[in-house]
Amino acid sequence: MRATVSRLALAASVLAVAGCAGFSSPSYPPAPAVAAASKDYNYVIGPGDVLNINVWRNPELSSTVPVRPDGKVSAPLVDELVAQGKTSQEVARDIEKALGKFVRDPVVTVIVTTFVGPYAEQVRVVGEAAKPQFLPFKQKMTVMDVMIAVGGLTDFADGNKATIVRAAEGNKRYSVRLRDLIKGGDISANVEMLPGDVLIIPQGWF
Repeated sequence: MRATVSRLALAASVLAVAGCAGFSSPSYPPAPAVAAASKDYNYVIGPGDVLNINVWRNPELSSTVPVRPDGKVSAPLVDELVAQGKTSQEVARDIEKALGKFVRDPVVTVIVTTFVGPYAEQVRVVGEAAKPQFLPFKQKMTVMDVMIAVGGLTDFADGNKATIVRAAEGNKRYSVRLRDLIKGGDISANVEMLPGDVLIIPQGWF
């Protein structure tokens, strides 16, 4: 009986030590402070974006339209135009081409007024964030910007074991020190994000 109790006590001690160590998650290289790939970034339209279409000298053809879940838009004299994955300038040229069948030399300007972006470029935050969610990517977006948007860490977060899964680099993983950044004000822990990044915030054991 005593031997059984001793074995149970030993097992409990091992589990306690393992719990304190957080079961030693894999070590990943620190995320680079500057994401060079973001320098050449151009915003492309995605489902849920809202476009303001202005046709010069033709107010009756101008409109504000949402990009449908299938990535298309419809406007006066323009039906089923694909907008997803294109820049606003490319969509403007496509609309000019479509309107050219009805209007002489149309001049079109397209402005994105509500930004959601393509699914593949959205930044996602999962785990122990106050408000886990997806965010539209913005050039020069940093992990600090992301954490402000999601309301910071929960009381149970192990912020310094957070990781970024970078789709732009074949899902390579990087470590980020969120606790040092948010709780300690260590700006050196702030890093740039890239389109499609997933920020994973694990739960701490204690």
